Amino acid sequence: MTEERTGAHFRQAERCAEELIRRLDGDVRIALPLGLGKPVHLINALYRRACEDPKIRLHIMTALSLEKPGGGNSLQKRLMEPFVERVFEGVPELAYAQAVSRGELPDNVTVTEFFFKAGSRLGNPDQQQRVVLTNYTHVVRDLLALGVNAVGQMLAPDDEGHQVSLSCNPDLTLDILPELRKQRESGQAVVIAGELNPELPWFGNDAALDRDTFDLVLEPHNQPMRLFPVPDLPVEPADYLIGFYAANLVRDGGTLQVGIGALGSAVVYNILFRHRDNGLFNELSRRLDAHSRFPELAAIGGSGRFEEGLYGCSEMMVEGFLHLYQAGILKRQVVADRALQQLLDDGVIPDPLDISALDRLCEAGCIETVLKARDVQWLVRFGFLDDACELKGGRLALGDEAVRPDLGDEKARALIEQYALKEQLDGGVVMHGGFFLGPERFYQGLRELDDAQRARFDMTSVGFVNHLYDHPLGDQALKTAQRRRSRFINSVMMQTLNGAAVSDGLEDGRVVSGVGGQYNFVAMAHELPEGRSILTLRATRISAGRPESNIRFSYGHCTIPRHLRDIVVTEYGVADVRGQPDVEVYKRLICIADSRFQNELMREAKKAGKIPKDWKVPRAHRNNYPQRIAEAMAPLRDHHQLFPAFPFGTDFTEVEQGLVQALQWLRDATGSRRGLLAVLWRALRQSAPGAAERPALERMGLTQPGGWRERLEQRLVIHALRVTGVTRTQ
Repeated sequence: MTEERTGAHFRQAERCAEELIRRLDGDVRIALPLGLGKPVHLINALYRRACEDPKIRLHIMTALSLEKPGGGNSLQKRLMEPFVERVFEGVPELAYAQAVSRGELPDNVTVTEFFFKAGSRLGNPDQQQRVVLTNYTHVVRDLLALGVNAVGQMLAPDDEGHQVSLSCNPDLTLDILPELRKQRESGQAVVIAGELNPELPWFGNDAALDRDTFDLVLEPHNQPMRLFPVPDLPVEPADYLIGFYAANLVRDGGTLQVGIGALGSAVVYNILFRHRDNGLFNELSRRLDAHSRFPELAAIGGSGRFEEGLYGCSEMMVEGFLHLYQAGILKRQVVADRALQQLLDDGVIPDPLDISALDRLCEAGCIETVLKARDVQWLVRFGFLDDACELKGGRLALGDEAVRPDLGDEKARALIEQYALKEQLDGGVVMHGGFFLGPERFYQGLRELDDAQRARFDMTSVGFVNHLYDHPLGDQALKTAQRRRSRFINSVMMQTLNGAAVSDGLEDGRVVSGVGGQYNFVAMAHELPEGRSILTLRATRISAGRPESNIRFSYGHCTIPRHLRDIVVTEYGVADVRGQPDVEVYKRLICIADSRFQNELMREAKKAGKIPKDWKVPRAHRNNYPQRIAEAMAPLRDHHQLFPAFPFGTDFTEVEQGLVQALQWLRDATGSRRGLLAVLWRALRQSAPGAAERPALERMGLTQPGGWRERLEQRLVIHALRVTGVTRTQ
C-alpha cells in the first residue's frame, strides 16, 4: 500500500504530521485526550517538525500529560531508575511533555492543559500561567474558544478494518467531533487524526466509530506501542479506614463513582471486603464502635453483602471497577430505555427470565400483546429474546419453529419461552466510563474480557456521565432512573470547618492539579434523589517534618463551595453535614479531626462565634490518634492477612515495596532541619547491616559504599528500614 492510496492512511508518523500541517497551513491547534489516549508518535512528529521550523505554529491543548516517574534525591533515584527501566521498557514518551518539564519549549509551541498530575507543575511558571481551569463538562466549550482546529486520538483497530474504538478516551472526543464538523461545514480547515494501537483494548457501544470518521489514520510501523502503565501507590492504614467508612455509606442496588489513587483503591478494597468477608467487615465496625458513634452509616448506606449489586457511573474507570465486576458486585444493569429501567429498578422483571417478563412489559406499554416487528427488535436489542429472532410474514421465526406472535396464545407463549426467551437479561451495561488509566495488569485484564463481558462496559462521553442534563446519548429522566442511590466518592486535600473543600489548588493561586469532574459529581449528588457526595481526606499530612491538620478552620482557596457540603470522611469517621446549620457542621467536622488539633480548631471556631463557648468534643471522639487506627486494624491485618500495602498487586518487587515504605518515612521525617539532624544522628549510630538488610542494600547499590556520601546513604537506608519495621532492629 502506498502512503496516499486512500488519501488518509499512513505508516510513517513524519508523513502523517506533514499532511496535517499542510492541511492546516502551518497553524496547528490540536486537542489531545486526557491521559492515555494521546497519539504519541503523531504528536511527537508534529512537535519535532515545529522545533525544526519556527514558522509552524503548534498549540497543544490537553490534560494529564503522562511522564515516566523520576526520583528527586539520590536515594529516590537509586530506587526509581532501575524500576522505570524495567517497567516502562517499550513505552514511548511524549517529547513535548519532557520539554515542558525542562522549561525548554520553543517560542512557536504552546502547551495548555486543564488538569495536571498532582503537584507536577507547581514550580513551572509557564504552565501555571497557561492552565485553563474548567469543569470537565466545559472543556469542549473552552477548546472551541481557544480556536481548536484539530483532534488527535489513539485508537484501537478492529479485526476487519472497518471500525475503530476510542477505547480509553471517548470522554471529550464524542462531543467535540460534531462541533468540528460544523466548523468544516462553515468552510474552516479541520483535521481529525487517529493513531492505531493494537495494544489498546477494544470497546464497542458508544466508543466504536467508522474508520472514515478520521481524515488521517496513522498505523505506526516498527514503533514501540506499549501503553503507559501508572505505578501503584501504597495504601496506608489511614487510607484503609477512610475506605472502610466510605464503603459503609454505599447502598446495595445503587450507583458508584470513585477516583484514582490510594484512597480510591482503599474504597474499592473495602467494598470487596464487605461483600466477601462480611463477618470480618462487621467485626471491624464493632472494634471501632462505628455505628454507635456514626448512626448515619446505617441510615445512608449498609453493611451487608451486595445482593442486588452496583452500577458504575464514573468519569474514570479505575482498575477497581474491573475487580468489582469480577467479584460479582458490579452487576446492576442499566438500559437506554426509561420505562424498562424503571421496571428493572422496581424489581418487576423476574431474574431468571420467564414468560411473565413479557407480560410485565406489555402492562408497562413497552411492547404490544401481538408483537410487531419493532417489538421484536426492541426485545432483541435489550436482551430478552435470542438474537436470531425476527418477524417473517407475520410469524415469529424461532429457529425451525414459527408461531403467531401473540402473547395471549398459550401455545405461542410456550414456544417463545422454550426457544426464544433468554435465561437472563443481557442487553444493559454495568458501567459507564469516560476514560481509563492504570497499571499494565489492568490493561491486560480488559483485553482478556470476552465480547459479551466487554459489551457490559460502555466507554462514552463525559457530557453523558458527568451531569444530568439532556445529552444525545440519554436525557435527564433516563439518567436519573439509572443513577439511583448514587454515591460519588472523591478525595480532597483539605476541608474547612464551614464545609468548603480544597482539592485543586493553593491559596497563593498555584494550581496543584485541576477541578476535573469533581465539581460535576458533587453538584449532581445534590440533584439526584438519594444521591450523596462523599469527600474523603486524611485527617493529617506531614509538612516540614511535622504533622499538620487537613481539616482547617479556614483556607484562602476552595474547589467545592460550602453550600454544596454533604458527607466528609476521614480515618476517624464520618461527618454528614448536608442541610445542617453551621453550628452542627463545625462540630461534626471537629469530631473527625485528629485529636492533636481539635483544641485549636475549637478555639478558632469559638472565637468566630460559630460554636457555643461551653461546647466540648464528645468523649467518643477524643481518641482520634494514629495509634488507635493501628490497634483497631492489627488483629485483622496480622491474623487474616488483610489491608496489604498494594491491595491489587504492584510492579514493585517485594524488596522494592519495603524500600518504598522506608524512603517515604525518611522523606517525611527529614522534612525539617530539626528532623533531618535527628535522623542523621540516629542513622550514624546504627549497627552494621545484617542479613535482613542485605537484599535492600543490594537493590540500592549500597552494599559496598565507595565514599562518605554513599556510606551516609547506606546508614540512612538501614535506619529507615529498621524504624518502619521492614527489617528487624539489629
